[in-house]
Amino acid sequence: MNRTRPPTPAETDGAGGNLPADRHIALAERYSAHNYHPLPVVLAEGDGAWVTDVEGRRYLDCLAGYSAMNFGHRNPELLAAAHRQLDRLTLTSRAFHHDRFAPFVTALAGLVGKDRVLPVNTGAEAVETAIKVARKWGYEVKGVPDGRARIVVAGGNFHGRTTTIVSFSTDPDAYGGFGPYTPGFCVVPYGDAGAVADAVDADTVAVLVEPVQGEAGVIVPPPDYLPRVREICTRENVLLVADEVQSGLGRTGTVRACEHSGVDADVYLFGKALGGGLLPVSAVVADAAVLDVIRPGQHGSTFGGNALACAVGETVVRLLREGPYLDNVRRLAPVLRARVEEFVGGGVVAARCVGLWAGLDVDPALATGRQLCERLLARGVLVKDTHGSTIRLSPPLVIGEEDLHRALDRLAEVLADLRAGR
Repeated sequence: MNRTRPPTPAETDGAGGNLPADRHIALAERYSAHNYHPLPVVLAEGDGAWVTDVEGRRYLDCLAGYSAMNFGHRNPELLAAAHRQLDRLTLTSRAFHHDRFAPFVTALAGLVGKDRVLPVNTGAEAVETAIKVARKWGYEVKGVPDGRARIVVAGGNFHGRTTTIVSFSTDPDAYGGFGPYTPGFCVVPYGDAGAVADAVDADTVAVLVEPVQGEAGVIVPPPDYLPRVREICTRENVLLVADEVQSGLGRTGTVRACEHSGVDADVYLFGKALGGGLLPVSAVVADAAVLDVIRPGQHGSTFGGNALACAVGETVVRLLREGPYLDNVRRLAPVLRARVEEFVGGGVVAARCVGLWAGLDVDPALATGRQLCERLLARGVLVKDTHGSTIRLSPPLVIGEEDLHRALDRLAEVLADLRAGR
């Protein structure tokens, strides 16, 4: 077996911030697994909607950690909550109670309007938890024969990267080469409620869906889609599970993206922004009739619901209740929509927008999404591509109107250059 030699002290000494950007990138390429293809920038500091690289250049962050940074970089209230908790207690495991747990789960349950919260760590872990809960509910409550539970999911989905989750992905990059795949899932087209109705049978325990598909390119379903799926689930005694890991907690201008359709899911999955960009925090939120099928010893996590996570998560809930974030999204959403729609026909084939979240399909004859992101990087704006020529805009919810226009002006300049062949 060929092995790369281990790093020498000269290569690693001072790597905490004293190396130039090209050296950081070279060491990352040599010694890290290549499961990401980051843009060639090395960030060192952040403040609000802005970040600074190791060489002092500033960038407007229009990705916000795929919505994990909804409340901005170094949010002072979140940092204060974390600092206070770091000085007291960080982890006990769920073997014991701690004094941050009850306030967090009470606050989150109240925010969502449900009875129970099951805290875990990552979005994928929340999805895995929901799959287990739905199956257990199906066997114990609905009466599905053991081992036959089915879950209906949508094509184009992104729910995480575990072996079970990629088993129902339709993205070859996500699932290719990782079989054998976990059975028990039925994939139907996203946005097609009729296909959901056709797929549901006596063994179906849940429909798992993103209210807006983020990774797919901010795909917004038809207005009647979620209401019709809700009707199907209610009629057929099936759980509606809403993956709000990216779409929830303010991104669309509401706590839950489902609110735009007037729909209440049976189970909600939250993550990313729930940790305030400080640490991984996620949760499954549902009523007791659903979550009480899980009993001691049947599911858990050493770090799930730890004291530090709960202190930050409770503060996130308070910011959503009391802070200006949702109002800012609602104020700026029409601005973002109007600007991105101006680009259609001028280098952009199609644009979709909800809240402070937009997906733009760039004309592939002009550039790939990656090439567009690299050009924006050179102009001081950070965005990320997905699926070929699509880019996503998801700035922190603290962004001001002037900075939002600044980012969109830079995008207009890039598109103009591409059209001119520059």
